[in-house]
Amino acid sequence: MDDKPKAKAHYDDDAYGWAFEQAALLRAGRWHDLDIEHLADEIESVGRAEADRLESALRLVLMHLLKWDYQPQKRTRSWAVTIANQRDRATKFLKENRSLKPRLGDIIADAYRLARREASGETDLDLSVFPETCPYDFDAIMTRPVEWPPADPAALAARSPDV
Repeated sequence: MDDKPKAKAHYDDDAYGWAFEQAALLRAGRWHDLDIEHLADEIESVGRAEADRLESALRLVLMHLLKWDYQPQKRTRSWAVTIANQRDRATKFLKENRSLKPRLGDIIADAYRLARREASGETDLDLSVFPETCPYDFDAIMTRPVEWPPADPAALAARSPDV
């Protein structure tokens, strides 16, 4: 016979159902029926996921800044747009998760390690071309100008089908 409490067995078999069961138990104030160990793990994983989302946004900014700096002849409007969009995402994540700010140094270092490798792969430049440590501080990552000329209305009109 299985000695596990029902909720813990349920967690191992059906995480989705377990989550809703735990939410119902919390709302009902049935503290003694809660799967505390797994609840604590899941709550911590929410925090890790937020840090991962910030790291992902910074990784994309960093990769595109490296490409921007090391292959200026290949710059595209999409690189500038990606940098702007991911800066906005990073700003939003930090605004919603202020306690991540003290971890920014580690998050940037992790993001840069991945961005460096990805930039090497996308540019066909040797990994050694890119600095081993992040050459940008947080302010530069988030605000350094990456300017691209505005779209030429005549060129856009020439490409657009007649409506």
